Amino acid sequence: MFTTNSLFTRKTAAPSGSRSGTAAVILALATAIAIPAYAALVKLDTAKSAVTIIFKQMNVPVDAKFKKISANIDYDAAKPEASKASVEIDLTSFDLGDPQYNQEVLKKEWFNTAQFPKASFVSTAMKQSAAGKLDVSGKLTIKGRVLDVTFPLTVKKEGSSQVFDGSLPIKRLAFNIGEGEWKDTGMVADEVVIKFHVVTQ
Repeated sequence: MFTTNSLFTRKTAAPSGSRSGTAAVILALATAIAIPAYAALVKLDTAKSAVTIIFKQMNVPVDAKFKKISANIDYDAAKPEASKASVEIDLTSFDLGDPQYNQEVLKKEWFNTAQFPKASFVSTAMKQSAAGKLDVSGKLTIKGRVLDVTFPLTVKKEGSSQVFDGSLPIKRLAFNIGEGEWKDTGMVADEVVIKFHVVTQ
């Protein structure tokens, strides 16, 4: 850092106009240095972003979605391995398309949102596998259980936005989703695919 003594080495005081000009230059330099440090931080476009899941009930595919999600994304296209991301999902916003079913999945046997209202993913590593494609690793937390996961991610530019698309297969029983009689995978399959479409502003 520059000190006052290093800036003004002469004993004669600099004219006020010179001091203000020097301050302006220092401010401009500081701003120019500071901006790139935050240039990679992007804001989630919640209107265009979505997290959905696909599972089978009695061997029939069922789609559902989470209406409330938030994310912090620090993406560097030139150096993707330095990128970071975290996503938080409000489990109480789960929508199966029927109010009765929506209330049922909030209970202890399923998401137990009274104790675990949120699910989250925090990346630990990103590696470019091909142009516009990444392999993402991180920690997925659902219902108090934390598991290491890895999945492919595609990235593309649309205007001023970045669009991230990915699918993450999980086993619901690994997260204790479906307790008691609902552990029976003959009714609701163990396999669940989490699909996400994240658009930045």
